[in-house]
Amino acid sequence: MMDLISGLPEDIAKECLIRVSYQQFPAVASVCKVWKTEITSPEFRRQRRSTGHSQNILVMVQARPEPEKSETGSTKRIKNPVYFLSVFEPETGTWTELPPLPGFESGLPMFCQLTGVGPDLVLIGGLDPMTWKASNSVFIYNFLTAKWRRGTHMPGQPRNFFACVSDSHGRVFVAGGHDDEKNALRSVLAYDVASDLWVSLPDMTTERDECKVVFHHEKLYVVGGYSTEAQGQFGKSADVFDSATWQWSLVDEFLDYATCPRTLVDNSNDDSDDIYICRGGELMAMEDSTWQKITTIPSEIRHVAHVAVFDGAVLVIGSSGYGEEHQSLVFDVNNNSWRKLDSPKGFRGHVQTGWILKI
Repeated sequence: MMDLISGLPEDIAKECLIRVSYQQFPAVASVCKVWKTEITSPEFRRQRRSTGHSQNILVMVQARPEPEKSETGSTKRIKNPVYFLSVFEPETGTWTELPPLPGFESGLPMFCQLTGVGPDLVLIGGLDPMTWKASNSVFIYNFLTAKWRRGTHMPGQPRNFFACVSDSHGRVFVAGGHDDEKNALRSVLAYDVASDLWVSLPDMTTERDECKVVFHHEKLYVVGGYSTEAQGQFGKSADVFDSATWQWSLVDEFLDYATCPRTLVDNSNDDSDDIYICRGGELMAMEDSTWQKITTIPSEIRHVAHVAVFDGAVLVIGSSGYGEEHQSLVFDVNNNSWRKLDSPKGFRGHVQTGWILKI
């Protein structure tokens, strides 16, 4: 069998490879079949993570261009937003851009959803920016090859404003949303990325448009949203799916305040109990099924667009007002302190959604 690195013991060669930046993975994979086999193996990813060499990257659906001065120069206006995929590396502070989706070189589908499975970024649905029709498309970007591929279309009727999340077993869940007639949905789908197959889960107990979903303690939580009849009136309950019993249960008071659950987030890449939400200028955390205030969000951000959690830190992205440039602040949970991130000029647009991958 060919050595990983000529002249080096295999364990030393593996130690060298696990230290390679994720940005160099496509080049590493192209060197030889042995290297490609090594870096694509689950054991390689486990070793990279256990030794502390895995990297957090936040991929976001972000707007471009930025706000511009009006012709009078007195107010700001926003052109029809064009969205792209931006990438932020918390450890280095680096901002970059992913290659565009095949067929969507001029902008991403509006209100598309994304999540991650291992080294794969999965982007689902959204409105075609030209026709404004809902799409069931699935695109997968692999960070090991730096290439896009198409997945099997999401089955059933087109849906929009659905929630999306992945678990620790290579599956992606799509829940709720509404159909072309604005009818809120109870249906939930699961997508296995490796096999490229979709399956239907039992329906939730209630309709949930504009809900949020997290995968917590091996259970799927579909939180908030509203029914067709109560359009725009967000609820506090959550449907919880237990894959062991293949059944849903209803938690009437999951949220202690009826609000849009867009900023609800948990630490999907670590085994922790952390669930956070931003509301009313405060960062809240769920502790023993009770929501507690953690801190006040600095005045630079009055409108929170996106929240992400990684390695004991909470990243909050938002603006001071409508049409203003977006800023990024990080709250250190252990030190109870905020710090501002430096966002380059091309990366200050509105963030529609995002996902942290640990590669």
